[in-house]
Amino acid sequence: MNLYLRYFDKEILVNTVDDAISFLAGIDDIGMNPQLERDIRDYVRSDVYYPKRYKIRPRVYFIIIKTEAANMQDFKDKKALHANPAASSRERTVAPILAQLNEIRPGWYEGEVNFKRVLLVPGTGKFQYRDTNFVARCKAESGIDCYNRIIDYLSQHVDNRSQFPSAKGKNFRFEYLGLAIEQADNVI
Repeated sequence: MNLYLRYFDKEILVNTVDDAISFLAGIDDIGMNPQLERDIRDYVRSDVYYPKRYKIRPRVYFIIIKTEAANMQDFKDKKALHANPAASSRERTVAPILAQLNEIRPGWYEGEVNFKRVLLVPGTGKFQYRDTNFVARCKAESGIDCYNRIIDYLSQHVDNRSQFPSAKGKNFRFEYLGLAIEQADNVI
């Protein structure tokens, strides 16, 4: 792994932390000290791959970026981007959720929506947002269809200034109940 360092128009791509520290020590504004050197060495040893920014004074920084680029041109052309393992695992977990949401599976669903409902405060005549949980069962073709039916129902029955969450977020959950349900509580 190599390190890209930049301070204003001074930049370098090095392959050792010692070269990076030598480069920074040659810049008078930075003021290399043992604490800064230790912090840079800790950053290079860590599994963190996002760029590290060090403040020199207000609105003045230098940056260090870990890269797999072999030379400066490859780095500039972004040919050796390091894949962030946290981001790729997040994509793996999000994809199945979206697939479940769009999966066509006709039948009964139970959907739960947490939304911000506009309510009148008695006595003051003012309105305020209140967190509201709404659970309903509906006949739908998919999870997204369940979401749309619940939001359509709520839009007709609550103040139009209420705020509804995204179907993809954590404030909407659904469960497929099957082709028939025994009890018809909270059916819309």
